[in-house]
Amino acid sequence: MKARSHFKNLVFKKIEQIEYGKTKTYKEIAEEIGKPKSYRAVANACAKNPIPIIRPCHRVICSNGSIGGYSGPGGTKFKKLLLKLESFKLLKFIYFQRNY
Repeated sequence: MKARSHFKNLVFKKIEQIEYGKTKTYKEIAEEIGKPKSYRAVANACAKNPIPIIRPCHRVICSNGSIGGYSGPGGTKFKKLLLKLESFKLLKFIYFQRNY
């Protein structure tokens, strides 16, 4: 397995902390890891995410409100679906009942 960069590790850790049903922007992630001008690099790290549903890069969107890209199966159509599914309160209830 190829070693990831320190930067990618920081990005992936922040992404793993995004709560179910919530989103953050690429810029917010960049600011949180102390690299406020590296939002494009954050997007590139998301694009290289080897486990896109487990590490929820679909919860990272653009600052202008658009959804950005998605490297997981189904591309941006699936990203939209995941975000929509996570926005439903009933699904949040079921998710938290199973995981907590």
